[in-house]
Amino acid sequence: MAAPTIVDIPHQLGREEVRRRMASRVGDLAKRIPGGMAEVSSSWESADRMLLDVTAMGQKVAATVDIEDRLVRVSVILPMMLSFMAGPISAIVRKSGEDLLLDDHSRG
Repeated sequence: MAAPTIVDIPHQLGREEVRRRMASRVGDLAKRIPGGMAEVSSSWESADRMLLDVTAMGQKVAATVDIEDRLVRVSVILPMMLSFMAGPISAIVRKSGEDLLLDDHSRG
Protein backbone atom coordinates (compact mmCIF):
# COMPACT_ATOMS: atom_id res chain seq x y z
CA MET A 1 0.00 0.00 0.00
CA ALA A 2 1.28 3.46 -0.86
CA ALA A 3 2.15 5.91 1.87
CA PRO A 4 -0.61 8.45 2.50
CA THR A 5 -0.38 12.00 1.23
CA ILE A 6 -0.73 14.24 4.29
CA VAL A 7 -2.23 17.74 4.19
CA ASP A 8 -2.34 19.86 7.35
CA ILE A 9 -4.80 22.76 7.55
CA PRO A 10 -4.17 25.05 10.55
CA HIS A 11 -7.14 26.52 12.40
CA GLN A 12 -8.05 28.48 15.51
CA LEU A 13 -11.69 27.39 15.69
CA GLY A 14 -11.75 24.80 18.45
CA ARG A 15 -12.61 21.17 17.90
CA GLU A 16 -16.37 21.56 18.37
CA GLU A 17 -16.62 24.30 15.73
CA VAL A 18 -14.46 22.29 13.31
CA ARG A 19 -16.74 19.26 13.79
CA ARG A 20 -19.82 21.43 13.21
CA ARG A 21 -18.44 22.97 10.03
CA MET A 22 -17.21 19.63 8.68
CA ALA A 23 -20.57 17.99 9.30
CA SER A 24 -22.55 20.81 7.72
CA ARG A 25 -20.28 21.32 4.69
CA VAL A 26 -19.07 17.86 3.69
CA GLY A 27 -21.81 17.77 1.06
CA ASP A 28 -20.06 20.67 -0.73
CA LEU A 29 -16.94 18.59 -1.43
CA ALA A 30 -18.17 16.94 -4.63
CA LYS A 31 -18.58 20.35 -6.29
CA ARG A 32 -14.93 21.16 -5.64
CA ILE A 33 -13.44 18.10 -7.33
CA PRO A 34 -12.19 18.80 -10.87
CA GLY A 35 -13.84 16.87 -13.65
CA GLY A 36 -17.32 16.92 -12.18
CA MET A 37 -19.43 13.84 -11.58
CA ALA A 38 -17.70 13.08 -8.29
CA GLU A 39 -19.34 11.11 -5.52
CA VAL A 40 -18.37 11.67 -1.89
CA SER A 41 -19.43 9.51 1.02
CA SER A 42 -18.53 10.27 4.60
CA SER A 43 -18.88 8.78 8.04
CA TRP A 44 -17.59 9.59 11.50
CA GLU A 45 -15.27 6.94 12.93
CA SER A 46 -15.02 8.90 16.19
CA ALA A 47 -15.76 12.42 17.42
CA ASP A 48 -12.49 13.65 15.93
CA ARG A 49 -12.12 11.45 12.82
CA MET A 50 -14.13 11.54 9.62
CA LEU A 51 -13.70 8.94 6.90
CA LEU A 52 -14.16 10.00 3.29
CA ASP A 53 -14.44 8.00 0.08
CA VAL A 54 -14.28 10.01 -3.12
CA THR A 55 -14.99 8.47 -6.51
CA ALA A 56 -14.28 10.51 -9.64
CA MET A 57 -13.29 9.66 -13.19
CA GLY A 58 -13.28 5.95 -12.38
CA GLN A 59 -10.88 6.30 -9.46
CA LYS A 60 -11.64 5.82 -5.77
CA VAL A 61 -9.68 7.77 -3.18
CA ALA A 62 -9.96 7.12 0.56
CA ALA A 63 -9.13 9.77 3.12
CA THR A 64 -9.22 10.29 6.86
CA VAL A 65 -9.75 13.72 8.37
CA ASP A 66 -8.44 14.08 11.91
CA ILE A 67 -9.38 17.08 14.03
CA GLU A 68 -6.62 18.28 16.32
CA ASP A 69 -6.47 21.32 18.60
CA ARG A 70 -4.76 23.60 16.08
CA LEU A 71 -4.99 21.75 12.78
CA VAL A 72 -7.03 19.42 10.66
CA ARG A 73 -4.90 16.61 9.20
CA VAL A 74 -6.14 15.03 5.98
CA SER A 75 -4.51 11.72 5.03
CA VAL A 76 -5.24 10.70 1.46
CA ILE A 77 -4.53 7.24 0.06
CA LEU A 78 -4.07 7.63 -3.69
CA PRO A 79 -4.41 4.70 -6.06
CA MET A 80 -1.28 3.96 -8.08
CA MET A 81 -2.78 5.60 -11.16
CA LEU A 82 -3.07 8.95 -9.32
CA SER A 83 0.09 8.78 -7.21
CA PHE A 84 2.06 10.86 -9.72
CA MET A 85 -0.43 13.68 -9.12
CA ALA A 86 0.11 13.84 -5.34
CA GLY A 87 1.30 17.48 -5.49
CA PRO A 88 -1.68 18.90 -7.40
CA ILE A 89 -4.11 16.75 -5.42
CA SER A 90 -2.60 18.03 -2.15
CA ALA A 91 -3.10 21.60 -3.37
CA ILE A 92 -6.76 20.91 -4.19
CA VAL A 93 -7.30 19.25 -0.80
CA ARG A 94 -5.67 22.19 1.01
CA LYS A 95 -7.65 24.86 -0.90
CA SER A 96 -10.95 23.01 -0.58
CA GLY A 97 -10.34 22.35 3.10
CA GLU A 98 -9.54 25.98 3.78
CA ASP A 99 -12.58 27.15 1.84
CA LEU A 100 -15.00 24.71 3.43
CA LEU A 101 -13.60 24.76 6.95
CA LEU A 102 -12.20 28.19 7.56
CA ASP A 103 -14.30 30.55 5.48
CA ASP A 104 -17.44 31.55 7.29
CA HIS A 105 -19.80 31.78 4.34
CA SER A 106 -22.40 33.49 6.53
CA ARG A 107 -24.55 30.40 6.19
CA GLY A 108 -27.85 30.12 7.85
